[in-house]
Amino acid sequence: MTWHWIGLVFFSLTLLPAGLALISGRIPQRMRHRLAPMRPRGIALLTLYAVAPLNTIPRLAESPPVITLVATASAGVVAATGCTYAALAPRRGRAAS
Repeated sequence: MTWHWIGLVFFSLTLLPAGLALISGRIPQRMRHRLAPMRPRGIALLTLYAVAPLNTIPRLAESPPVITLVATASAGVVAATGCTYAALAPRRGRAAS
């Protein structure tokens, strides 16, 4: 249980603010020269952040195994979607240029 709380806090302190900052357009100076648009990267970070609560909250609530399995499977789908979106973001930026 302790590791679930640690993981949830860690991802809430790292991925959530970074994703929200990239979506809102507050991009650090050192990242402005990159080709890929930052808004899609922010969306990808938020989808990857969504995996932590989807995987952790049912376990912390001591839900039945079926609910935990469904939540973990949906977290896997969300993670795959976020990774795909992050991989396609640079291509989308080059196509728009």
